[in-house]
Amino acid sequence: MSTSAEDVWAILREVAEAQKETNRRFQETDRKFQETDRQFKETDRKLKELGKQIGGLGEKFGSFTEGLALPSMEKILWERFGMEVVSPSVRVSKGGRHLEIDVLAYANGDINQAYVVEVKSHPREESILQIKTLLEQFREFFPEHAGKTVYGILAAVDISPPFRQRALNEGLYVARIHDNVFEMDTPDDFQPRAF
Repeated sequence: MSTSAEDVWAILREVAEAQKETNRRFQETDRKFQETDRQFKETDRKLKELGKQIGGLGEKFGSFTEGLALPSMEKILWERFGMEVVSPSVRVSKGGRHLEIDVLAYANGDINQAYVVEVKSHPREESILQIKTLLEQFREFFPEHAGKTVYGILAAVDISPPFRQRALNEGLYVARIHDNVFEMDTPDDFQPRAF
């Protein structure tokens, strides 16, 4: 069978048309990929923004909880423990390291003690480690209080009985909210750990 020149030209025209259609489809697919990529980037941007907003809410709730704790914790620290100075939100920086204490209280003279209060809305496992780390680093960041006996208080809005017991076993005082006021939740025979 022989193929005429006209048959060859017809086949070439069909191949050219098919090639044009293939190119058009590739361009359409590329456009769709670009649109999908744009949508992924927009979704990623929105998720990051949402993450920042949620983080901001967490910080605001933490600040709210600390603000709620301060008046009643001040009263406890002054009246029950005889503290002379009660300072909320103490931040210190030394040698590029930072330490933040929710409430720091201390007294000089006969009492010569300091209390580090960590306020949590819902303490988690790392909360006890966090306050113990603060207590262990206290003298390094506050050498002016080197001669003081230092104690820790975990103040929580909501604390389970087993978690409360773990904090007490670690020698930490426990305070929790009752009727919108923080109260000490420590047994009368409790022996706190001095740090």
